[in-house]
Amino acid sequence: MPVLDADDKRRDLIIWSTLLALFLGALDALVMSAAMPTIIAELGGLHLYAWTYTAYFLARAVSLPIFGKLSDMYSSRILFLFSIGLFLVASIAAGFSQSMGFLVVTRVFQGIGCGGVFALVYVVLSEVSTPEQRAKTISFGSVVWGIASLVGPTLGGFIVTWFSWRWIFFINIPLAMVSLYGIAVYFQEFREKPAGKNLDLLGAILLSGFILGLLTLIMTGGRELSISSMPYFLIVFVTVISGISFYMVEIRAENPMVNFRFFKYPSYVLGNALVFFASFAIFSLFAYAPILLQGALSQTPLQVGYAMLSLSLGWSVGSLLAGRNMNRIGHKRSTLIGAVLLVIGSSMTLGFSRITGMVECFVAFLVVGFGMGFVSLATLLVVQDSVESADLGAATSFHQFSRTMGGTIGVGLCGGIVTDRLINELTVAGQNLPEALIRMLQESTANLFQKEFRAIVPDGMEAILQDAVLSGVYLVFVIVFIVSVINLGLSFLLPKK
Repeated sequence: MPVLDADDKRRDLIIWSTLLALFLGALDALVMSAAMPTIIAELGGLHLYAWTYTAYFLARAVSLPIFGKLSDMYSSRILFLFSIGLFLVASIAAGFSQSMGFLVVTRVFQGIGCGGVFALVYVVLSEVSTPEQRAKTISFGSVVWGIASLVGPTLGGFIVTWFSWRWIFFINIPLAMVSLYGIAVYFQEFREKPAGKNLDLLGAILLSGFILGLLTLIMTGGRELSISSMPYFLIVFVTVISGISFYMVEIRAENPMVNFRFFKYPSYVLGNALVFFASFAIFSLFAYAPILLQGALSQTPLQVGYAMLSLSLGWSVGSLLAGRNMNRIGHKRSTLIGAVLLVIGSSMTLGFSRITGMVECFVAFLVVGFGMGFVSLATLLVVQDSVESADLGAATSFHQFSRTMGGTIGVGLCGGIVTDRLINELTVAGQNLPEALIRMLQESTANLFQKEFRAIVPDGMEAILQDAVLSGVYLVFVIVFIVSVINLGLSFLLPKK
């Protein structure tokens, strides 16, 4: 890994500008939830509610590997400025939205810009650091995510209460301008980029089609789209054809989007597999533990927020500890420590019941967060070290992509399980349930906490509802534990170097 030939001040300014760009993207994903009810009330378009999140997420997932590959071919500085600039323009446009349709379109461009930022941040942090400081520097990224998790929802609520929902987008302007200035003035290239190579455009199109199809099936299948419907089968067909065609194109491409040669390296394969399973576990907990805490344990939203904050806090602190000790304990041992903590924390959730206290929840989630902090950082370094410096961008972005896919598939699969188990339990107990109640549960389990849902729950079914929620989410905890055990088993297979 090349060492930056610049003074410490310049290096620090580059790191701070890069981390600010990461904070910008992380914050945007978190402030939206507090503002969406107000946005819907003003703009209407309730049927497009979910697409403000879905469009952003799909665009971000698709752009991640593309920007990673581009960073190995072209100027990282220009790509970074383009990504931040696109995100800034899209944020301004979102703030001036007059309809939900227009807001969804702006969210697509925000997602593309954010995908570029997320892909480039860890590449730049890796390049700017000396080999001895690389783990420590990259670990700051997890701290930024932790801060954003703490600040985001509160900031969103404050802005909506005292200003206008439009300022959740306008707040990005000063942050983006500072980051743009730091990158434009202090950033310099650290790697030599190959001359004369062109982007594998056909590969990029096929990869985008495959990712879009796969994520759409995971995020909408069985809910917005019935798995027996013609549109669902059509998306399956397009996804399969795109995936097969992508593979056939890539194995012959001179400069492939995804170099399948990397999959011959055990460290590369295992590093990505490990972060996939770890992300499956932790993001499933992020998504469904709040439903248990509020729906079965009758905790307040504030208490739920404190409990879930322990996941983010543990992740940030775990990553920091791993970064400071990585050179001493090594990548494999760090991964094993994280994997063991994931198993311990997830096993603690198997003891949750309706009498479980908040302290037990907090400790269990904190342990899981610690584990994720170790695994996510150690596996990123493993993946980076398994390829040549010229392929750093593609390898780093694929690790981020593996993390994204792990979380998405985990949340999607567990969501279907929770919904089916919940409806079955309620149907058996309540016999003739209102159609509206079943429909709201099928749309989203988060509707459990809506006033409209509570209003149609038959009298005397509160306790039955709580038991049904506990039964459904408990299955998620079992799956998370099994996935964590698989993750631990794979950790032992990692080469020592």
